[in-house]
Amino acid sequence: MIIAVASGKGGTGKTTVASSLALVAAEKGEVRFLDCDVEEPNGHIMLKPCWYKKETVRVPVPVISREKCTLCGRCAEVCAFHALAVLPQEVMLFPTMCHSCGGCWQLCPSGAISPGWREIGQVEEGTRGEIYFVHGRLNVGEAISPPLIEAVKERIQPGVLNIIDAPPGTSCPVLRAVKGADFCLLVTEPTPFGLHDLKLAYEMAVKLGVPCGVAVNRSDGKDSLISQFCYDNNIPLLFQLPQDREVARGYARGIPAVEMRPEWKERFLALLAFLEKGGYARCAK
Repeated sequence: MIIAVASGKGGTGKTTVASSLALVAAEKGEVRFLDCDVEEPNGHIMLKPCWYKKETVRVPVPVISREKCTLCGRCAEVCAFHALAVLPQEVMLFPTMCHSCGGCWQLCPSGAISPGWREIGQVEEGTRGEIYFVHGRLNVGEAISPPLIEAVKERIQPGVLNIIDAPPGTSCPVLRAVKGADFCLLVTEPTPFGLHDLKLAYEMAVKLGVPCGVAVNRSDGKDSLISQFCYDNNIPLLFQLPQDREVARGYARGIPAVEMRPEWKERFLALLAFLEKGGYARCAK
């Protein structure tokens, strides 16, 4: 099973929930934790894996032969992302704007463009007990993260529980992280801002065809705004984690919530039982 943990905004407690879920699930068997928030990964701060492998991720970019180029401008015409500009004496490439579609080197009439490679980041792998951990680190200044997210997701393994810690928001990187998951756990907070972004995240999951449920972090015990939205849209409200100063202090020191509050394990065990019994399939109907 592949569970994506997502949120419509940053700071709701997505990594708090994902890391605690991984620790509780690891007591029952092997777990894979994939931190796809490649612009600012922080799952490793909570889970503290022992690293054993690093791999560079590259993407194709055009390499232009000055000898063959006729400055016809065809490459700039076909580039939907404006990564190429044809000047009177040369062709300029803006590599961080290139999406590696390959249109320029496939359609160049003089065959002056060939694919080269550019490094965008690294994938690092490690372990903590029964948890296999992998995350991506996007190079500073890079604007396009989906290829690195895909490289992280290539480590998904059938037959075990895979937990994806998605980036915040509802932009392209989040879509790439959540796409293909069996279930999406939407983490929110019981505030008007939390509700606004929860709606966006829910719409994203619906568009992707991924069944979802809601977890409330920093719950006030009522969560009336979130509860009403879940009721109106027939979304399961799976669990609520109360506002807890000790958990916040532990988070600041890199200590997972379930280690600060062991009694919270029951909430995550209930979530796992819900999914194991096919609850995610019922959510899709």
